[in-house]
Amino acid sequence: MRIALFVTCFNDAVYPATGRAVVEVLESLGHQVVFPEEQTCCGQMHVNTGYRSDALYLARRFADVFSSYEVIVSPSASCTGTVVESYAHLAEAAGDSILAADVLDLAPRVHELSQLLVDVLKVTDVGATFPHRVAYHPTCHSLRVLHVYEQPLQLLRHVEGLQLVELADAAVCCGFGGTFALKNADTSVAILGDKLAAVHESGAEVLCALDNSCLAHIGGGASRFGYGVRTMHLAEILAHKSRVPEPSGARP
Repeated sequence: MRIALFVTCFNDAVYPATGRAVVEVLESLGHQVVFPEEQTCCGQMHVNTGYRSDALYLARRFADVFSSYEVIVSPSASCTGTVVESYAHLAEAAGDSILAADVLDLAPRVHELSQLLVDVLKVTDVGATFPHRVAYHPTCHSLRVLHVYEQPLQLLRHVEGLQLVELADAAVCCGFGGTFALKNADTSVAILGDKLAAVHESGAEVLCALDNSCLAHIGGGASRFGYGVRTMHLAEILAHKSRVPEPSGARP
């Protein structure tokens, strides 16, 4: 299968290893990954801070860049959520019937990584090995926008040597929320403190999530407050290979 990578600007600029890990995982399953170089920011931060006209321009650009690809994957639940949910609202508010039609056609083809692997490719075992205690933090956008629940857990449970530990109040926000962490720093840090305490109590060596933005917030707090835990994107854990993966259930 030919899959287009929507890497997101946050990963491209700050966490490129995550994008590389996505490619490694999908190529190990026999798929071809392409990178449309014309892609830019999806407009999430513009939507969230009220710059709707700028977000509308970026939504139209995204549709133009990715319209020819049958399958699109992203290592970000929040950016995927922007495309599959926010773009329709932008088009409706602007009275842009062309964009509305484009989004209606495009949105079902845009998938967060765990959605693509489990729901589309029908793969839960990618042949990964990662002998560590891992806790999974379901980010707000993955839960509340994409409704991703079991897919990441199914993938983690099939990683050889990985011990999946329970995270108390896992569905509670980490306190990042994009510009929320800047504009409401005291509240953000208080929420983060509760999340870090839960991670510490779980005994996890590694905290895993689907958004590097949330992981940056949690990892920064862990470093600042002396919690001995690493943060890793799901794709990076799945890219730790030492076995031949199960063949993809999807048609190549």
